Amino acid sequence: MYKAFYGLSDNPFSIAPNPHYLFLSDRHREALAHLTYGLGETGGFVLLTGEVGTGKTTVSRCLLNQLPENTDTAFILNPSLTELELLATLCDELGVHYGESPTLKQLTDKLSQFLLANHEKGRNTVLIIDEAQHLRAEVLEQLRLLTNLETDTKKLLQVILIGQPELQQLLKRQELRQLAQRITARYHLLPLTQQEIALYVQHRLQVAGRHEPLFHRSAIKTLHQYSGGIPRLINLLCERALMAGYAQSKVPIDANMVRTAASEVLGEEIKQRKLLWPATAATLILATFAGAFYFFNLQGHGGIAQANTDQANTAQANMAQTGAVQANEPSATGAQQANQNHSQAVQTQTQPQTQTNLASRQVEESNASLSADQRILRQAINQSRSIDTAYAAILGLWDKAPYVGLTACQSAKQQGLDCFQQQGNWHSLVRLNYPAVVYLQDERGEPFYGTVVSRQGEQLLLQLAEQQLWVDRDWFTRHFAGTFELLWQAPSYQPKEIGRGSAPAQIQWLENALAQIQNKPARLVDYFDAELEQSLMDFQRQHGLRADAIAGSQTLVQLNLYLSDKGPRLQEQQVGLQGRVQGEGRY
Repeated sequence: MYKAFYGLSDNPFSIAPNPHYLFLSDRHREALAHLTYGLGETGGFVLLTGEVGTGKTTVSRCLLNQLPENTDTAFILNPSLTELELLATLCDELGVHYGESPTLKQLTDKLSQFLLANHEKGRNTVLIIDEAQHLRAEVLEQLRLLTNLETDTKKLLQVILIGQPELQQLLKRQELRQLAQRITARYHLLPLTQQEIALYVQHRLQVAGRHEPLFHRSAIKTLHQYSGGIPRLINLLCERALMAGYAQSKVPIDANMVRTAASEVLGEEIKQRKLLWPATAATLILATFAGAFYFFNLQGHGGIAQANTDQANTAQANMAQTGAVQANEPSATGAQQANQNHSQAVQTQTQPQTQTNLASRQVEESNASLSADQRILRQAINQSRSIDTAYAAILGLWDKAPYVGLTACQSAKQQGLDCFQQQGNWHSLVRLNYPAVVYLQDERGEPFYGTVVSRQGEQLLLQLAEQQLWVDRDWFTRHFAGTFELLWQAPSYQPKEIGRGSAPAQIQWLENALAQIQNKPARLVDYFDAELEQSLMDFQRQHGLRADAIAGSQTLVQLNLYLSDKGPRLQEQQVGLQGRVQGEGRY
């Protein structure tokens, strides 16, 4: 209806999954790389979660297109099945024939025979389950039993579970702990940022034939406000906004048109947003009277408030001298004393607020039921909602500081360092052995950020805001969102890529690098032979890279991360990649 008016050849904001409109933001690319990395591991399960409409299915379809030709895939869209129905559906997807009214054992035997035969033919088998939050616990357990079929090096069936955040809670159930331990890679897909929304909208307009900007900058900001960065909602709002602009014969689309679209698409939600202003005004008025009351009290009591502040500062100083707090082992004497000092400081600092702020008093009463260590941890998490705090900490480990007006990576670049981001799990982090900024989630799924400073065995020293706490592997795995970023000092020169046609010196360097990382003697090579090619492809698969036997820029960065001897490390001892694998079990 409005296509000719805007110069479009197609409807750019249809919610149908048209592959021509595929837009992979940085977050979607990260998710895709994460899934590819997980499939390259030897474990059986990979997990992708995200809110409704964030593009999980888009990522899974893109993954299907990138799987090697020797991969057989089964895609289950409706997981509300019994164990018997799920196995029968899996057989149907893989072309495994079975008789009428089969038993659970018969289906399991048929699938086991198929997987073994596939492995002998050099073929991989991958099962992708969408909307996996609807799976029953007994069905998940049946899947785990099916993945028990394995060789000495890999599982014969790999399973990708895609679902909403409820899936994470499902996998925390006690009866599913064995399955949860077999998840080799996790990634939580977040909504688009305001900048990504602008790119997303322009991309879809260009595919539909319009290359000139159509949405005003204020409209993009309003889109972000009402859609929350959810691509499906963005499509719906843009569609309605285009209709509104067509009806008014107006170009470009402005913020008012998007607001009108939001009131039509989201209905009552917009009205609720408008009710926030009276409530906010009432709160401000109440706070003003409370502040005046506190001010006059302060004048009447002379220097009491100042004394309290001094006492709080003294307690905080004692707390800082005590050192790191053991988050899961509060028995250490120093940690107990630090907790007591911290509790006194918190109580002293918040005493004036509790006299005038009901919300603060309720929080204080809620915290009173927690242990001292739990209160410290909760406060540290709440102070770690900004990633800038974590970046400042990791820059400090390199004896650097953030620059005002620059992002963390820009600040690092100005001081001779590079940023490196990767998706992975506990093993990915400890394998690289660098301090890292880690993306975390609390029990409500809200994001927070920390800096992994050091490692001792199965524990990590995690800095949250100004607090350092030792956390164990289980705690970290439950809260880790799958993304971490580290700083490193790249070599002054490295080639763009090393392949079959490269100079002999570069090929020898590649052989030496892979041998050092894998803790084996290097060979003398004068050409890119089959053994070097296989070694390089194994390294690429292990790190979620495209196994093309060409050491491109991403592969060279991964190699140099292991080879670099500059900067801080989580553990001082330096061992090769193969040594880490042998020392810490199968990845």
